[in-house]
Amino acid sequence: MDKRGAHETGQTMMDIDFSEQRTKMVDCQIRTTDVTDAAILSAMLAVPREAFVPDARINLAYIDENILISQERGATARYLMQPSPFAKLLQLAEIRSDDRVLDVGAGTGYSAAILSRLCKSVVALETDTGLADQAASTLARIGCDNVSVEKGPLAAGCPAKAPYDVIFVGGSVEELPDTLTEQLAEGGRLVAVEGSGNAGVARVYLKSNGVVTGRRTFNAAVKPLPGFEGMSKFEF
Repeated sequence: MDKRGAHETGQTMMDIDFSEQRTKMVDCQIRTTDVTDAAILSAMLAVPREAFVPDARINLAYIDENILISQERGATARYLMQPSPFAKLLQLAEIRSDDRVLDVGAGTGYSAAILSRLCKSVVALETDTGLADQAASTLARIGCDNVSVEKGPLAAGCPAKAPYDVIFVGGSVEELPDTLTEQLAEGGRLVAVEGSGNAGVARVYLKSNGVVTGRRTFNAAVKPLPGFEGMSKFEF
C-alpha cells in the first residue's frame, strides 16, 4: 500500500482490515525485535492504533515508521512513535499490574491506551492542548477508564499526582531533567531515549534506597519531544 492518505487513494476505513494489520505489526515488527512480554504483545494486538492517527494518514497506522500527528507552525512537530522502539521501551520498564504510570508526551493517547492495559493507572501528560483533547476523547471512547489526561509542560512532569512507579517518556530528549526523576517512587523505573537522530540511546533509570541510577540499553532513533532543550541535566 502506498503512503498517500486514505482520502487520496479513495479508500475508507471500512476498506482496511485493521485487525489483520495489527497482527502483522506484532508478528513482523514487535516479536522480531526481541519483545517477548506477553502482556505487551496482547495490548498491542488489542488497542486500535488507527484510532490515534489523523484521518489523512489512516492507512499508515501500522507501518514501522514514526507517524506525523501534529505540525503547528513554530512548534515542534509531533509523531506517533514507531512500533518497534515503542514496544522495546515498554518492555524495558518492566511494568506491573499494580503500577502507577506517568506517560510524558502522550500525544493523541496511543501510548496511554497501551499502558492502561499493563498497569493500575496512567497519568497521560501532554503540553499541546489540541492533542490532549484528542487523547481524552479517544481514550474515553475506547474505554480506557484508568487514564487521566493532564495538560502542562512535559519536562515538569505531574508532581501533583506523584510519585510514580514508572515514568515513560514518549520521545527523545536532549537531556533528562531532575524534575522527572524526582517524581519516581522507591523502586520506580524511568525509560527515555536521550540524544537526537541516530545518536539516540534508550536508557532505563531505577530508584533504589532514594538514589537514582541509570544504564544504557539500545540505540533508538525516535522523534523529539518539545520542552527539553537546555534543561538542567540529571546526573547519576
